[in-house]
Amino acid sequence: PLLFWKKLRIDPVIFDDILDQISDHYIFLNKSNNKQLPVAVQLAIFLFRVGHYGNASSPEDAAQWAGISVGTVINCTHQVMAALLDKHDNFIYVPDVQSPELRRAQEFAESRTCWSWRNGVFAADGMTVNLYARPKSFTDSYYDRKSNFSLNCQVGEYDVTQKQTTYGHAGCNNAAQLGHC
Repeated sequence: PLLFWKKLRIDPVIFDDILDQISDHYIFLNKSNNKQLPVAVQLAIFLFRVGHYGNASSPEDAAQWAGISVGTVINCTHQVMAALLDKHDNFIYVPDVQSPELRRAQEFAESRTCWSWRNGVFAADGMTVNLYARPKSFTDSYYDRKSNFSLNCQVGEYDVTQKQTTYGHAGCNNAAQLGHC
């Protein structure tokens, strides 16, 4: 299980549950003489790619890891993504605005970050946007772990109607710093 998690970033039990829910999707049906890879293998390839970043998530690295062609990696990725998106409502649960679950999530967000993120519902962070040229002021602040000058980008949805995108230098990691760097 530890090696499984290391490569696919998911527990085997969860893998099996996702596999059960997508295996009967029409995208995996094939009337050709060329058989598709088993759905479990396609899901593993997809999870390997989305569970890694940088070069390790490239089709070439996934192909080498799985022992298949780059084109097959791309096809598997597209097919699993299509199956998952069709099952979106089964996998994604958004609690009601007045629910106790959302209130607990808000309290947790406030306790771990800052008050202004209390009403945050979704957030994605860590994406960097490379800069064309080296900044003139505070140059070292924009130098990231990949030896680029970049801005961090975070996207959050604070309620159903409002979305906010903030940015800051590569060292920014919370709402208090982002947008003010």
